[in-house]
Amino acid sequence: MNQPFRSPQLSMTTQAAEGLMRRRWTVAEIEALVQAGIIDEDERFELIGGEIVPMNSKGIQHETLKNALVYHFALNGPEDYRFAVETTFRLSEDSFVEPDFVFYRKADGLAALKPKTALLAVEVADSSLRWDLGRKARIYANFGIPELWVIEAVSRTTHVHRRPGLEGYAEIAATPADAALASAFVPGLSVTLAALDEV
Repeated sequence: MNQPFRSPQLSMTTQAAEGLMRRRWTVAEIEALVQAGIIDEDERFELIGGEIVPMNSKGIQHETLKNALVYHFALNGPEDYRFAVETTFRLSEDSFVEPDFVFYRKADGLAALKPKTALLAVEVADSSLRWDLGRKARIYANFGIPELWVIEAVSRTTHVHRRPGLEGYAEIAATPADAALASAFVPGLSVTLAALDEV
């Protein structure tokens, strides 16, 4: 059953915190549901361990900062690197997330984007700050994403995460808005959030 959409090793269920079983979805099954029109392609959710997790709506501060970052990264990004905005980032057969930005080498290309080729994920957070700093950061770490920036949309403080492992990131530091942020894994990528012009 559903052989084109899941490997035989993947169980059909997950178990929620309260102990009740849930049907485990795969990325391929979700994509088929979208293609069939059962799920709207603009519906916002992530797939975490086979479970559909609805995403919070985005406030104006989130969108303003994200748009300013798009403009900055497009004009000032290093030549050998590229970024995708709000892409469906497939982590495994039963998990995908939608970071605000994910950076990768130009030579690798977007079509080959996976945890091994991703260099930096950026999450702009307002109402989702607790999730982004908690479980979602651990998910990125578990999949070995070398660097994660979680930017608070209001204060523009950035929580820089590095040294991923199974327990999360071993190195986490807060960078204020008026300090320069520089990526350790995307050479030449830097931004000072307080200096960004609104677009």
